Amino acid sequence: MLLNHFDTMSANRVCHFKLVLLGDSAVGKSCLVVRFVRDEFFEFQEPTIGAAFLTQTVQLDDATVKYEIWDTAGQERYRSLAPMYYRGAAAAVIVFDITKKDTFNGAKSWVKELQRRGDSNVVIALAGNKADMEAKRKVQTEEAQQYAKDNDIIYLETSAKTSLNVKKLFMEVAKKLPKNPVAETRDSVPIGPPSKKSSSGGGCC
Repeated sequence: MLLNHFDTMSANRVCHFKLVLLGDSAVGKSCLVVRFVRDEFFEFQEPTIGAAFLTQTVQLDDATVKYEIWDTAGQERYRSLAPMYYRGAAAAVIVFDITKKDTFNGAKSWVKELQRRGDSNVVIALAGNKADMEAKRKVQTEEAQQYAKDNDIIYLETSAKTSLNVKKLFMEVAKKLPKNPVAETRDSVPIGPPSKKSSSGGGCC
């Protein structure tokens, strides 16, 4: 079907949105975003220090969404820095590990904090990561789905290792973001390739 001039202009609009990833350490935040941005996966990855910055675009029918992504560190000692990164964010992806119940509780605390201190219109998505490790599951899908429903947030189970639902997660967030007004185009510089760690340790997937 041919697009008329107005539809073509709408589809070519580029909307910039700040998105922040939050969650406990070693739940796979960096692995998720590297899979989304570069379609790569590293079994062992150095923990994020402070935060890392990346960009990626998602194409919708009515616009192109350009994410300016802040991947925050999960270690407790960096917790106090989080407001600096989620302040002004249009969207947040909160990640937990389905094989570790305590990370789900940690994700709930991030949801509460965003609802209390973040932008009132922030789009929140909850990602149950490491879905490829079904045999070790400790957080049931139904429990997480009900929590997301009760809090009116997006929920998807993901695997950075297999790429399950990774693109879909960011696509679902993009669909909920307001496309008007259009933000001014800004240049941004993505970080370099992630470092790999050969020794055994807290891998993320």
